[in-house]
Amino acid sequence: MNLQENSLRHVTFTRLIAVISLLGLILLGLAWELWLAPLRPGGTLLALKVLPLCFPLTGLLKNRMYTYRWLSLLIWLYFTEGVVRAWGDAAPSNYFAMVEVFLCVVLFAACALHVRLRLKHAKDNDLSEAPQA
Repeated sequence: MNLQENSLRHVTFTRLIAVISLLGLILLGLAWELWLAPLRPGGTLLALKVLPLCFPLTGLLKNRMYTYRWLSLLIWLYFTEGVVRAWGDAAPSNYFAMVEVFLCVVLFAACALHVRLRLKHAKDNDLSEAPQA
């Protein structure tokens, strides 16, 4: 296996991790606020917090570099919410908040690494295809 194939495999792996962690955040947010530990019995409108996470899902599935970049910034809002609720909420809600924090860190790392590896892979391909002088 050459270096380019290995690099492409890592790019694909980080994309998969990003998509899985984003889906995890969406499902966790819905389940948390509607069934598992809602602020009010029967669920709350706080479940709408996952709506902004649905928009980048399309970009990740279409492998758009720009989406990885802005999602790595957006995710810090959810990270902050998770930290605040992990500290201030009672069980079991604080446990779900800890899972949210974990998923946010995983998603951020996957997005950042994906962008870095993809840029490196593109640079390596340009160098290998450039005519030798």
